[in-house]
Amino acid sequence: MQLKESGEMYLETIYILNRKTGFVRSIDVCEYMGYSKPSVSRAVGLLKEGGYLTVSKDGALNLTELGQEIAEKTYERHTVLSALFEKLGVSRETAVADACKIEHVISDETFSALKKHLEHNV
Repeated sequence: MQLKESGEMYLETIYILNRKTGFVRSIDVCEYMGYSKPSVSRAVGLLKEGGYLTVSKDGALNLTELGQEIAEKTYERHTVLSALFEKLGVSRETAVADACKIEHVISDETFSALKKHLEHNV
């Protein structure tokens, strides 16, 4: 199953929340993303079917190795792109919003070049 942008967003959200609290439930994802319980429930089911996460008996959402890999990649792109845009003088709010859109479509090659540029021009 090819993961769509929304799937990447869910994985990234679970990754972020897990880093903050160490325990993530569907309701936490609802609150963080501002989505309804049925929407999150459907997404969790699809991500589970795709092998991106597991749900424990106590309701905890746990990323699989594949889910973790995608979440980390998406999160890194988000943070690097946000930082780059802010460095260029873009407001924090706009930088974050634009990074959120671009992180899902930018090629690995272009992202690598931007990341290298940012690291060498800090």
